[in-house]
Amino acid sequence: MIIKEVRIRNYRLLKDVQMTLDERSTLVVGRNNTGKTSLAEIFRSFLAGPSPKLKYEDFNQSSLSSFETALVAFQADTAEEELRPQIPAIELELLVDYRDDADAYGVLGDFIIDLDEELYETKILASYQVKDGGVSSLLGRLDLEDRASYFKALKESINQNFEAVLYAIEPDNSENRVKLDFTKVKRLIRSEVINAQRGLDDETHNERDVLGKSLGNIFNSSANAGAPEAFRVLSGEINEVVEELQTRVDTDFQQKVEQLLPTLTIFGYPGLQDPNLSASTELNVKSLLENNTKVFYQKDDHFTLPETYNGLGFRNLIFILFRIYEYFRAYQSEEIAPKSHLIFVEEPEAHLHPQMQEVFIRQLDEIVAEFEQTFNAGARWPIQFVISTHSAHIANEADFSKVRYFLSKTHGSTEIKDLGAEFSAADCQADKEFLHKYLTLTKCDLYFADRAILIEGATERILLPEMIKKVDDAKQCSLRRKYMSVIEIGGAYAHHFYKFIDFLELKTLFITDLDSVEKIKGEKTTTYPASCVSEGTHSSNAGLSNWFGMKGYASLDEIYSKAEKSKVSGCRRLAFQIDEDEKALCGRSFEDAFILANTNLFELHGLKGVELEKSVFERAKKIGNESKANFAIKYSIGETAWNVPKYISEGLVWLNRNTIPPREPSAETETETETETETETETETETETETVPELEGIEVAEEQAYV
Repeated sequence: MIIKEVRIRNYRLLKDVQMTLDERSTLVVGRNNTGKTSLAEIFRSFLAGPSPKLKYEDFNQSSLSSFETALVAFQADTAEEELRPQIPAIELELLVDYRDDADAYGVLGDFIIDLDEELYETKILASYQVKDGGVSSLLGRLDLEDRASYFKALKESINQNFEAVLYAIEPDNSENRVKLDFTKVKRLIRSEVINAQRGLDDETHNERDVLGKSLGNIFNSSANAGAPEAFRVLSGEINEVVEELQTRVDTDFQQKVEQLLPTLTIFGYPGLQDPNLSASTELNVKSLLENNTKVFYQKDDHFTLPETYNGLGFRNLIFILFRIYEYFRAYQSEEIAPKSHLIFVEEPEAHLHPQMQEVFIRQLDEIVAEFEQTFNAGARWPIQFVISTHSAHIANEADFSKVRYFLSKTHGSTEIKDLGAEFSAADCQADKEFLHKYLTLTKCDLYFADRAILIEGATERILLPEMIKKVDDAKQCSLRRKYMSVIEIGGAYAHHFYKFIDFLELKTLFITDLDSVEKIKGEKTTTYPASCVSEGTHSSNAGLSNWFGMKGYASLDEIYSKAEKSKVSGCRRLAFQIDEDEKALCGRSFEDAFILANTNLFELHGLKGVELEKSVFERAKKIGNESKANFAIKYSIGETAWNVPKYISEGLVWLNRNTIPPREPSAETETETETETETETETETETETETVPELEGIEVAEEQAYV
C-alpha cells in the first residue's frame, strides 16, 4: 500500500492544500515559514501518541473568521444541520492505493467500503471537528461585542467541544463514509518524524549521547510480539547477561551497599517498628542502553573515540541512519505489520558538506534495500520518505517528479506545487532536460530565494554587486537586504528558465543582450555578422526571440515595436540595452552599454552619433578579445566611480518593488520572423540554438547570493 495523495485543510499555514507523494522519496522545498514543518506536524498530531492532539492554535488564522459567520447564523436561530458546514474543521485526508495488498487486506479491510472489484483505492479522513450535538455548546457563550473576550472564550470552547474523528470514505462517493476508531489507522499506517533539531551539538549530560539512546528504543522493539525471531533471540541473550549480573548484585554487591546506609536507631526516632534502611539495586536493560551505553568509533590498535569526538556532520548522518533503523525495527516488530510506513526527515543537510548532502538523497533507496535484504528476509518494507530541505545540493539532485514546492501566498496561507506535474507535458521535455542538468551542475538556490537575477556572463556577475549597491543608494532601493539568487546563463539558454520561474512565482530579472546582427544575403548563403545597433537588422539572442514569441533571428524592428509593458510577464521582467540618456545611442552588449554610460572613462570625449557608436563597438570588441573578466574586476574593485547602464538600473528598480503584476497572455506567438537555414561563411556569425545543447563544454558558473 502506498499513500498517493495528501490533502490538508485549516491546519496552520496549510489552509487547503493537496500534494502527491512519490512511491519512495518526496522532496519538500521552499522558503522559510511556508508550512513545510506543518506537513510533518499534522501527521504527528493525528497519528502519533495514544490519541490525536490538536488545539485552537492549530487552526489556520484565516479560517477563524468562519466561526464568526457561524455565530451570527447561530444567533439568528439557524438549524444545527445548516450550521455545521460553516464551522471549520482541521482535516488530514489520505488517498491510498492498495493494489499491492489486494490478495491480503488484513488491517486494511476496515477501510475498504466500496463494492467495485476494479477499484484499488480508498480515502482515509482524520478530522478535528465539533462534536455531534455540540454546536450550541460551542457557540452559545460567545459574544462578538468584546473582541478580546470573544477569542479567549472561543479558544476554551473549541478545546472543550471539538474531537478527533476518523472516517473511511469511498473515493468516488464522498457521501459513503464509515466512522472508525483511531487505533485502526495506527495499525494501518506508522508515521515517524526525524526532527531538524537533533541536539547533536548540545554537550549537556542529557543530549550528548543521542546515538546510545536510540539503542534503547531498538532493544525495546524486540519485546514486541511481532519481532523477528533472530532479533528476539539476540535481545534475549542480552537479557541473560543482565540477569547474571543481577544475581551478583543481589548478593555480594547488595551487602556492601547496605553497609553504606546509616541506621535510624542512633537518632532514637520514636514510632518506628523497623527503623533500619535497606537497599535494592535493579538493572534494566533499556535504561542501561539509553543512559549508560555510549557509541564509540573504533580506531587502530584498540584506540576508540567517544561519539561527541566526531564531527557534527558525521554524527548527524549516523543519527539519521540509527533513527531509520530504529523505526524499521519498530515497524518490523509490530504483531500485525502496518501496510504503510511514512518517515519525515527534516533538514538532513545539517552539518553535512555539499557532497555528503548529494550522496544522502541518492542513498535512501540503497538503505531500504539493505534493510529488506539483511534484516527482513527480502520482504518489502512499505516505506515512503518525505524530506524537507533548504539545501540546493539536495534539492537539485532530486528528479523533478519528486519535488514539491511550498509557496507562501497572501492571507497567511501556502500553496503546494508539483514540479513533476508542471513539466510532464511533451512540449516541456526540452526545458526539463536542460534545467535538471543545469541545476545539478550549478546548485542554484532558486527554490529558496526572495528575488532572482539571471545574467548573460562573467562580466555582469562580477560587476552586479557594485551595480546593486549603486542603484540602492541612488534610487532608495533595498535589494541588498533581500535574499537574492544570481545565476549566470547565456542568452542562448535563458528561455529554458521562463516556465520554471513562472512555476516558482519568483520575482526575477532577466538581464540579457540585444546582440544586434546585420542580415546579409549572398548568392548561396545568408549570414548574420555582429553589427552596431544602428546598422543591425536582427537579434541573434534566442532568449530575446522566445520572450517575444518569435523564432529564429528576431527582427529588431519587431522588438522595438513591442510596448514597454511587454518586457514584463507576471513575475519576470526582461532587461536589454536601450538608448542611454542624452547620447540617444544603444549598445549591443553589456560592454557597449557600460562604455556608452561612462564615455568619460574611455577617452571618447567629443565623439557623437554614429562616430561614437562605432568607436564604442570597436572598444567593446577589443575587451571581448582580451579579457572580459579583467575588465569587470577593474571596475568592480579598482575604479568604482561609474554609472550603471540605464537598462540594468531600470530593471533593478522594478525588481526591488514588492508587487507582482498579473501575467499578460502570450500574444506574441502569432508573430514569426523570417527564419532561414544557411551555411555561415563569415568569421563572426551569431547563431541561434533551437534544440537543447549538451552541457559538456558549456561554461557555467556557480550562482552567487547577495543578501
